[in-house]
Amino acid sequence: MGASDSKLVFKQGIFRLSEEKGISPNDPYWTSFWKLPESAEDVFTLFSPTDVRRTRDTSLTNLETLILAVTARLFYLRNHPSFPDLETAPEKEALNCIRVLTRILPFIYEADNLETWEDDFFWKVRRKRMNSARTEVIFDEARPEEELNLSRSPEEDFEEMKPLAEELIDTLIDLLFFSEFTLPKAPQTAKSKVTFAIWQSGVGCNTPIGTSKEFESNRCEILRLLLTLTSKAIYLPATSWRVPYDHVVFKDPKQILVSYSLQLLLILVLYPVPEPHSSHLSPKNYYRHFLGRLHRPQDFQFLVDGMTRILHQPVQANSSYLPGSQKSIKWAPEMIMLFWEALQCNKRFRSFIIDTDRAHDFVVLVLFYALEQKTDLSKQGVVRMCVFVLQTLSAEPNFGKGLNKKFEGQDSLPASVRIPNFDGTYADYVIISIYNLITGSKGKLEAIYPALLAIINNTAAYLENLGVNASSKLLQLFSSMSSPGFLLANDKNHALLHSLLESMNAIIEHQYSKNPTFVYAVLRSRKKFMALRSFTLESGQEEIEKQRRLRKERSNDGGNESSIRADSTDGASQRTPTPGNVPEEIGAFAIGDDDDSEDEQDHGPTPSQSSRTPSISSSADDTVPLQLRGMSEKARGKMPAGAPTFSRQNSTTSLSSPTAGRPSAVGFAPSAQWIETWLPELPLHTILTLIQELGPRLPRSDTSSDGRSPSIIQTIRSTHIRGIEPSPIRVHLFEWSPLSLGWYESLLWGFIFASEMVVSRGTVGVWNGTAVKLFRVQETAAEGPSLLAPRGAVDAVGSNLVQRIGNLNLTGSGQGGHTAGGGGGQNGVGGETGTGHVV
Repeated sequence: MGASDSKLVFKQGIFRLSEEKGISPNDPYWTSFWKLPESAEDVFTLFSPTDVRRTRDTSLTNLETLILAVTARLFYLRNHPSFPDLETAPEKEALNCIRVLTRILPFIYEADNLETWEDDFFWKVRRKRMNSARTEVIFDEARPEEELNLSRSPEEDFEEMKPLAEELIDTLIDLLFFSEFTLPKAPQTAKSKVTFAIWQSGVGCNTPIGTSKEFESNRCEILRLLLTLTSKAIYLPATSWRVPYDHVVFKDPKQILVSYSLQLLLILVLYPVPEPHSSHLSPKNYYRHFLGRLHRPQDFQFLVDGMTRILHQPVQANSSYLPGSQKSIKWAPEMIMLFWEALQCNKRFRSFIIDTDRAHDFVVLVLFYALEQKTDLSKQGVVRMCVFVLQTLSAEPNFGKGLNKKFEGQDSLPASVRIPNFDGTYADYVIISIYNLITGSKGKLEAIYPALLAIINNTAAYLENLGVNASSKLLQLFSSMSSPGFLLANDKNHALLHSLLESMNAIIEHQYSKNPTFVYAVLRSRKKFMALRSFTLESGQEEIEKQRRLRKERSNDGGNESSIRADSTDGASQRTPTPGNVPEEIGAFAIGDDDDSEDEQDHGPTPSQSSRTPSISSSADDTVPLQLRGMSEKARGKMPAGAPTFSRQNSTTSLSSPTAGRPSAVGFAPSAQWIETWLPELPLHTILTLIQELGPRLPRSDTSSDGRSPSIIQTIRSTHIRGIEPSPIRVHLFEWSPLSLGWYESLLWGFIFASEMVVSRGTVGVWNGTAVKLFRVQETAAEGPSLLAPRGAVDAVGSNLVQRIGNLNLTGSGQGGHTAGGGGGQNGVGGETGTGHVV
């Protein structure tokens, strides 16, 4: 039978599966599923989503029998003494069994009504007849009564067997390490054909075993089925955000093998262990446990070398004269996730990274991915993960101390993340990069503003010699976050300002003499700090209206309207103010813009103070706790850290607060009473004391300086500031919650789904055409031919032929379903070089 004839017969057999009810398990028809297909492509194009759904929904008994038949055949082949043998136990049959199961399972998972059936069918303990005589041979030497559990007599004795899914997983694991199937031929003295040997040199192994393209292809097929078995999660609705991501197709079979291996490892490491049924049992995820037990420096170095090599490739490609000319690896997001997991569960690895200069490399790499993709909607999950990686690193004191090292290689970075005229430390680079993420992301990263500020907060107490640029960025953030348009936009933004002020306090309290440039930047902005102390609803609304009038006047005078952002008088603007779009009083804020004149050295009332009405001022004290009324702000700031109203909580930043930086409700209306719930708690005491003590001492001849004047530096370093005591250093940790775990799982499965979505050499689109619920799949335009990715007539004709065969409906009774690799389909897969993204 020729290839075309076998495809036709196989397609006809697939129609029989749904049209004929209750096909006998003894029918030789079932053997066609492992004898006829010639490749994974045959299974996934000829056995269309419509075919699988029709069988599932109209002939579930046949679907059960098919699963039992192919699993029985696979178990038989694995246990056959000659496997793989072309005559008696062909390798092709085992692969076809694997392919059929990979094709069917996603459509079982997507059906909510089959959940109980699925649990019983796959996970219920089975029974096997004891001492039964061998009967008629079915499925080529398989025992139907044993394998399919059919025709049992109630009076016979039985023994318990593993659940079907457990035996399938065990069989697949064995086949991953099977002689002449996925490993070189075992010595004749070997007792078993299964040898759990590490494929490549690396952790725990210095000598790789032999391999071949055939072995690697077989490994891919098995790993793909294991991934499919674990993919039930993508058919459960997420309780968190929909995380977008897209993926460019890759064709290298070895890359696909590595990708499947990495993805399966992450699934196993991230797997949430179910709650124990009894108090004395304590189940454990041993994959995560043993990842945390790695300790040898050479193993850590192997991991670091591999991670940095993969993560650095896009950096090199973007730095070259011909962008894209270097081969790019597509699993960088998964590698970032593995790095984050290793940091979290292995404290030795964390020390290995943080206590050396290796941390600097990862800081730059992670920031590269975050900055490069900060405005790409399809990459927001990756950007957020990068920020959380930095937050995890920043929780360690040695990380903050290490940032004080001078950053020498900044000029070699791609232009998108290079800072012009940079001459500073890693701390400077991190602060400027965080500023760019906040102000340049067009509001897309509002949910993680707290995490970005937490990175600064965690490291602030250790930072030394901050430069002019970094100091300016911190003060620009303060200027934006303390502006009325931002503070009155919703009921959460004041928390961001609070976090930023804590960071500034930590720098002043713990590293005052080593940061004269930053201290001087604070002094140059004293009007803004003093105005904030007496901020009211009326003054804020007046300032918003004033800015609106100024913008309108500039617009009428021919100003650049594109740079103008709209605010509203009640703080609820048409476009939500973010630190990147809040207007300044005059223009871009920089050190020196807000300097006071000689006439203002007596700290006279500012415009905001002048506009504060006596009634508001007198009523403000009513919101202060009774025991603190009448105390000055300076005195309140000296209260112990545990005081109920003014204590600094050991705040955590996690995805449990996704509304931070966003409007908490449509039509939010700020009130004077609401302002008084948070304004007295802003930690302004340290900065206001600094301004009061140090401001009059600075030489007036240097008022135009940016803080690098020797006389200014000497004055700041030699002045002891009374009334400022170091506060306890607090760590803002990333805290896991059900919400954040849901986001994380959807992010991982988004990576996996997207990498498999485009059908190519080595990928089959396992989940294409299925009703995914964990995220939304959105179609994007296919890429055309390019210099680096040419696509000739042969490719086009071949793809078209495959699509036509896949859409073939021999009886005319089909429902017009989409194929895994077709030029349309539910998931928007549009050809070999097309892309889609998960939303």
